[in-house]
Amino acid sequence: MERTIDAQLDELKRLILVMGGHVERALSEATVALISRNSESFNLVHEIEKKINEGHIAVDNACLALLAKQGPVAKDLRLILSIVKINTDLERMGDQCVNIAHTGKDYLARKPLNTLADISKMSEVARSMVKESLDCFVRGDVELAKRILLMDDEVDCLKNKVFKDQLSHMKTSSQDVEACLDLILVARNLERLGDHATNIAEDVIFAFTGKDVRHGGKFTRP
Repeated sequence: MERTIDAQLDELKRLILVMGGHVERALSEATVALISRNSESFNLVHEIEKKINEGHIAVDNACLALLAKQGPVAKDLRLILSIVKINTDLERMGDQCVNIAHTGKDYLARKPLNTLADISKMSEVARSMVKESLDCFVRGDVELAKRILLMDDEVDCLKNKVFKDQLSHMKTSSQDVEACLDLILVARNLERLGDHATNIAEDVIFAFTGKDVRHGGKFTRP
């Protein structure tokens, strides 16, 4: 027999998935605009972020109502608390996408650099992390969540490579300093997106196992 709270939790999961879809699209639009040098496409990121913000409020309100009316305990309570945190991470991901759009517009106003391959790869991995973190949340797939934690290492490595390459380029080509700094900022925002996806994976592990793997907590690699 289905509990009333189960239907409400399913609706919360649906809202989270909608938000996640908006985040994926915002990141994709920002990356495509940067690589294709289409400044107008950055405006789409701002429009998508408005939807993410609307979803952020809707999920928070739904969680508060559920906590007040149902008084959930144990696993249900862990899940709701995790949804509140995931909701915040998704909203911040939207902010990171807007940051990329802002910086991308600045970058497109400058002489282009032939160094976007790592940025493109970072975006691809970050998008995959966002999608898979939400997949593991909906399915309660703890093993997938653990694999997502490992994917963050790849994003970090790519970010470090972008930083190193741009710093090296600035030393020999002072006229490109501003463009190099733009790419460093883009890479930093992509890294933060990966961090937020990692947070979601950690919340999934907590919601479905009760184990807290944040800040170096016990984590068994798959």
